[in-house]
Order: sequence, then C-alpha cells, then structure tokens
Amino acid sequence: MIFGRSERGKPPVEPVTLKILVAGGFGVGKTTLVGAVSEIRPLRTEELLTEAGRPVDDLSGVEAKNTTTVAMDFGRITLREDLVLYLFGTPGQERFWFMWDELAEGALGAVVLADTRRLEDCFAAVDYFERRSIPFLVGVNCFEGAPRYPVEDVRRALDLDAHVPLVMGDARDRESVKEVLIGVVQHAMAQAAQRRRTVTV
Repeated sequence: MIFGRSERGKPPVEPVTLKILVAGGFGVGKTTLVGAVSEIRPLRTEELLTEAGRPVDDLSGVEAKNTTTVAMDFGRITLREDLVLYLFGTPGQERFWFMWDELAEGALGAVVLADTRRLEDCFAAVDYFERRSIPFLVGVNCFEGAPRYPVEDVRRALDLDAHVPLVMGDARDRESVKEVLIGVVQHAMAQAAQRRRTVTV
C-alpha cells in the first residue's frame, strides 16, 4: 500500500476515526494546539472578551488574552490512509462546562493542558476525565517566562495517578503537539488492553 492512498485498482479505504478532546483552563493554549496540527483550517468559535464577562473571566496570568472559545475548536489529522484523528477543543471557562458531556461522547482519550503559572485551572479537567474513566494525558504547555519544574514535582502538585502520562511541550509547535497526541493514543490503547485483560481473567 502506498502511504496516503489506496493501491491502484483497489477501492478507497474507509478510515477509522478517533476522537481526542483537548481540555484545560482558560487561556492555556487549547485553540493554539488544535491549530498547530490540524490539516484543515480549524473550526474556531472564539469571541471577543467583553466588559460584561470581566467579573467571571479570571485573566490572571493571561492579561493580554482578548478572545475566548465559546463552543469548541475542531481540527483533523490524517495519521495514515486508514486512521484519522478528530480533535475537539473544549471551552475553558466554567460557564461553558455544560458542553463537555456532549463533546466527550465517544472520545478515545483526552489531553489536559496545564500552565505552571496556574496549575489549579486544570484540576476540573483532570477530575472530569478521572470520574468518567476516560484515558487522559497531561501536557504542560511551556509558556515563555513561566516557571519550569521537574516533571515529578508537577505530577505531585496535580496529585496524578502513577499511570497517567505527563509530558512537557509547546502548543505552538507542530512536532511537540504530535508527540503529545501520539502519547494520548498509546495511553488510551494500553488502558483498553488492560480492561480487556481484566474482563477475561
């Protein structure tokens, strides 16, 4: 088989599609991550921040941010002819969390983005995926000027279970984001295999 297309004379391959969520706090880089790797122009539902939202939007640490996702971000990556990833970025603000249940339906796994300047902002996403047994990976988005800590220190601060992967990365960098997505797919597959072994024992 030739990469990216079917052999001559054979019908097109119907790809397997996998759904990955990208979650985390307000301003952590979810929209940026989806845009960094999507092969299509990402669907974005960003709106300008307004004075009306100032009492409920905590801009601490992201004072320069002037837009917010109000529904979702959507992107697509074709890993190979028969495997496509769909990326759904969740809204980060608490008033839009009601949408998470619908976005999480059928998800293989999730990336929880974290910012070391505001680690507490990703607690809600970590709790959400833990409660629903959705495999997830924590990706620390290394912002310029943000404090850098050893991985194990961040893991302790987030109180992550030992099996949850935690990686450092840059949501702006395509190669960095690809590594994060490969990590979450591998983790989700390993979790599924573990569940199958448990059922058959």
